[in-house]
Amino acid sequence: MSATADHAEERTNTAVRLGFEPGQVVQEIGYDDDVEQELREGIEATIGQELVDEDYDDVADVVLLWFRDEDGDLTDALVDAIGLIEDGGAVWLLTPKTGRDGYVEPSDINEAAQTAGLAQTKSINAGKDWTGSRLVTPKGAKAKR
Repeated sequence: MSATADHAEERTNTAVRLGFEPGQVVQEIGYDDDVEQELREGIEATIGQELVDEDYDDVADVVLLWFRDEDGDLTDALVDAIGLIEDGGAVWLLTPKTGRDGYVEPSDINEAAQTAGLAQTKSINAGKDWTGSRLVTPKGAKAKR
């Protein structure tokens, strides 16, 4: 694929902008009928396989965590997600945008991420109703646990 085509795909395919790659195992948590279906389909097309669900019993390269304010404790959800990823893996935390049902304050996301031992590296528009935060374990932090 040409560099121009690569750049065009990055602009149109949110999954590519999020850094998803062919062959990755992506575990999805918090799926409900309100999630961004176009994003899910784009991720599956990019990785070349279906997303695995909460019952997947191996480690994933990336966890896709759909989280709404009423879903419970965000820190607990993030700590659980960390246990599901390979060293060096990422958690994409997807939360409803401002003004949508289930909106999570950015300060709550930041606090929960820090408490869980994660660092936010990127925020993106993940669709019409969702925003995404890429969270990773700081270099060397996972080995210390």
